[in-house]
Amino acid sequence: MGWLRGSSLCDLDGLSAAAIDEILDTAESMAEILGRPIPRVPALRGRTVLLLFYEASTRTRHSFELACKVLGADSLSLAASTSSVVKGESLLDTVRTAVAMGADALVLRHPCSGAAAQAAAWAGIPVVNAGDGTHAHPTQGLLDLLAVRRLRGVLSGLRLAVVGDVLHSRVARSAASAFARCGAEVTLSGPPTLLPPEAGPALGARVCHDLEGALRGADVVMALRLQRERQDDGLLPSLAEYRARWGIDRARWERLCPGAVLLHPGPVNRGVELHPEMLDLPRSAVEEQVRAGVAVRMAVLYHLLNGGAGG
Repeated sequence: MGWLRGSSLCDLDGLSAAAIDEILDTAESMAEILGRPIPRVPALRGRTVLLLFYEASTRTRHSFELACKVLGADSLSLAASTSSVVKGESLLDTVRTAVAMGADALVLRHPCSGAAAQAAAWAGIPVVNAGDGTHAHPTQGLLDLLAVRRLRGVLSGLRLAVVGDVLHSRVARSAASAFARCGAEVTLSGPPTLLPPEAGPALGARVCHDLEGALRGADVVMALRLQRERQDDGLLPSLAEYRARWGIDRARWERLCPGAVLLHPGPVNRGVELHPEMLDLPRSAVEEQVRAGVAVRMAVLYHLLNGGAGG
């Protein structure tokens, strides 16, 4: 995959199904490294990756840090709350500072949609989008694919139901488009106020306003986090009503899709989008998603900075 070397990963729209498969295959190789007694390789020795996060993150930031460490790269983690951003420094100047410091790649999380693509246009080094506004979260989409492929063996032909706060979810956009590109049948479901009508056609998915209709017969269910920090416009009558109509509990699950794989991007609002016992089901892949995240981010950094085995 030498064509990916030196480029950026701002979304998954430009990746073919074959390219996605190649990244996932590389991630499987990275998972083998992670399983070694001493999980370290010198693949990116001498490279420096700057992690620039304008929003809070646990799984994404720390998995990128671990990915860098395993591959032998140096990582510098910069939180906007403790940088010159609080003094009014613009994204442009922060990106220029990162490049001047000698960073070889930039991993960026930003609250504004399109920020990663803009940073990539300025930087002249590979930029990995770690989530920008409600636009995209490409490495999350890739790790979701990897987790499901490990559990089901294939992606093509599967039926995926994405349930909940689609309106505010960059995870939903990346996962839905990636699964659809890999041959899955995708259904988006949620309250009408949290489900933009244009989302279905734009992502190659169908829209279903009935939760039971979306879940029935699904092979994979992705429950989205209700993003309460973005609920400022009165889009929901109450949290209790959301829980009653759109929360997934064991009774609903066993009646509609007992053999499905359960995904959730985390962090989980326990008792809101998922009943707490759902996370302990044998088909819950939430922990598998976390494990897949490190391997996928290793694969992405490796291809962007090393160009794959072929250089």
